[in-house]
Amino acid sequence: MKVLIIEDEAPAFRRLQKLLEEIDPDIEIVEVFDGIKESVKWLNHHQCPDLIFMDIQLSDGLGFEIFEQTQILKPVIFTTAFDEYMLKAFKVNSIDYLLKPINKEDLQRSLDKYRHLKLQFSESTPPTIQELIKNIRLDDRKFKSRFLVKMGEKMMSVETEDILCFMAKSGLVYLLTKGGKKYLMDQTLDEIMRELDPDKYYRANRQHILNYAAITTIHKFGKSKLLVETTFDHDEQIIVSSEKATAFKQWLG
Repeated sequence: MKVLIIEDEAPAFRRLQKLLEEIDPDIEIVEVFDGIKESVKWLNHHQCPDLIFMDIQLSDGLGFEIFEQTQILKPVIFTTAFDEYMLKAFKVNSIDYLLKPINKEDLQRSLDKYRHLKLQFSESTPPTIQELIKNIRLDDRKFKSRFLVKMGEKMMSVETEDILCFMAKSGLVYLLTKGGKKYLMDQTLDEIMRELDPDKYYRANRQHILNYAAITTIHKFGKSKLLVETTFDHDEQIIVSSEKATAFKQWLG
């Protein structure tokens, strides 16, 4: 199997390369690129490999821009540190979506999925990406229905649907409920985001994961950032960066 890797973080590429070698020594990495421009140039002049691993946040923009500038007829496995692009990924050529740091078990499952889907079609007629995507169920993923929180020496469960926001402050992570109660948690925001439904929750920035129901309005902030107003009070402004502003607006609606 020949694969192309589009990844702008050297440690992430080295980890992916190492895991691929451990899983299947016959996998050949044909090229590695860290940006949109050079990826598009190569894809326009070379035959696309069997499979592409693509980071979403690249050195010169979002990986989705590659699909706007060249035709990709092979399946893609997206790799990213955040969940908010999942639905958009499956609207293009994605057959899977791996959250960083990638672990060996998840990567193995992704490769198995690719091989399984490919085997469903005649080898004489390679599957189109539309046929591959048709065979993927997007509703297989299970999201967390409640979270365990601390109350002094005690612990209790809070229903996910009652949570307006998860926030990180001074090295600690809290959740805020619709009733205005604030609880301390043991998980990081990265870990929490992986367990939430991306239709309902969005990682607005490094400090906040917001429930859609908690957002009232958004305003332009500076040249291209966004300021988010919410139903709950908070000490600091909630700002969405210019890099995430477009995706955030698409998520809203």
